Amino acid sequence: MTAVRSESAELSQSPASYRFPPGFVWGAATAAYQIEGAAAEDGRTPSIWDTFSHTPGRVHNGDTGDIAADHYHRFRDDVALMADLNLGAYRFSVSWSRVQPTGRGPAVQRGLDFYRQLVDELLEKGITPVATLYHWDLPQDLEDVGGWTVRDTPERFAEYASIMAGAIGDRVPFWTTLNEPWCSAYLGYGSGVHAPGRTDPEAALKAAHHLNLAHGRGVAALRAALPASAQTSITLNLHQIRPLSTSPADLDAARRIDAVGNRVWLGPILGGAYPEDLLADTAHLVDWNRLVRDGDLAEISRPIDLLGINYYTPTLVSDGRADREGPAAPRNDGHGASDHSPWPGSEHVAFHLPPGETTAMRWAVDSSGLYDLLMRISREHPGLPMMVTENGAAYDDYISPEGTVNDPDRIAYLRGHLSAVHRALADGADVRGYFLWSLMDNFEWAYGYSKRFGAVYVDFGTQRRIPKQSAHWYAAVARDNVLPDVPEEDGKS
Repeated sequence: MTAVRSESAELSQSPASYRFPPGFVWGAATAAYQIEGAAAEDGRTPSIWDTFSHTPGRVHNGDTGDIAADHYHRFRDDVALMADLNLGAYRFSVSWSRVQPTGRGPAVQRGLDFYRQLVDELLEKGITPVATLYHWDLPQDLEDVGGWTVRDTPERFAEYASIMAGAIGDRVPFWTTLNEPWCSAYLGYGSGVHAPGRTDPEAALKAAHHLNLAHGRGVAALRAALPASAQTSITLNLHQIRPLSTSPADLDAARRIDAVGNRVWLGPILGGAYPEDLLADTAHLVDWNRLVRDGDLAEISRPIDLLGINYYTPTLVSDGRADREGPAAPRNDGHGASDHSPWPGSEHVAFHLPPGETTAMRWAVDSSGLYDLLMRISREHPGLPMMVTENGAAYDDYISPEGTVNDPDRIAYLRGHLSAVHRALADGADVRGYFLWSLMDNFEWAYGYSKRFGAVYVDFGTQRRIPKQSAHWYAAVARDNVLPDVPEEDGKS
């Protein structure tokens, strides 16, 4: 997996055949708690998601990740399946409590051995391993002493990063510190729809800062242990935010959500400072002068080699406060039902479902949002390479009488979003790869097993894997480095 600078001149402009630059990376992604299972084997102890999923009422149907897709025992078969699908790279996450059960102290070799074996199997099949250190599964022992609301957790994270770099750093060329810290901070500590299930806006903002700090300290720990050729990154679920109208109130709602959703990460990580409007919007919730200590921003803003961008759907907002015209607008933001907002300082902002097609998550299908995000980062941070580290859709998939899984809606979704990536490349964005979410159906967090994002269907009763039609379609794209049969309107998404 070579990071190749994109040259728009290399791209075909024919709407019928969109060629990607040489070296463009085609991959798929998963997360440890969603697929591994083996929740109590070989020394692994509970993470916050084990605790959360075992708490009645937290997860749909009482589902847990105890078995999930049983990847822990079936990883060799799963890697063979990746090879069959022509994947050039596989983005996986490490279960922190599998390798360091209490979040501190020595590692468990049996846990490290699993990831060593996984990496070796990938390399043997010619697939580049891409490691994510944290995909939301904090060891429960660390949550018991404050979790991401306390400053000790970033220090523990740096220690954990050193352990993983020492174990597999000689064979893993790409490292991501955190996946979607927005979810960890705001869904976990703000709205409570994710683990650990807290509902405290002050705690959510403290968690956001400490996750930023963990990223910076994690980068330092990785750099100290990895070969000079290794590349570091963070993956952010940036929100493409659009105001419902051009009224000053709606424009300010969009500004607020951009601050707490996007610039809270981009500001300190890429610019060395939190945005002033974010600090003002949330000053009544947290004392930023006490929270951010001398030296924190320098640590957080250590240079990274890549920025991972996760995108699924745009965000449409308005000012939701009641006025003379009627009651307040709804606040549903598509991230689960809760009486508590995951947007600290922006609790009055209303979220709206854009018109048109939706996925099984009731998320709008709009590939133009991905194009707009890629171009925004390209404009605001020129010279920073990007990868689309998650993109995909959930649909109500089922096995046909013939034993196949036909998912034309997912193929259309992927075609539209890949054409948006192609358009961004042609317009100068330095996008070096694309990772489909997800390789296989899995435990979809608070939705349990009720939502299927995978390119590969998993029968959770038998653990049988069935590549869906979208998997075969994506395999052809990865093989040929070409997006075929793109309608002209998709190419202009």
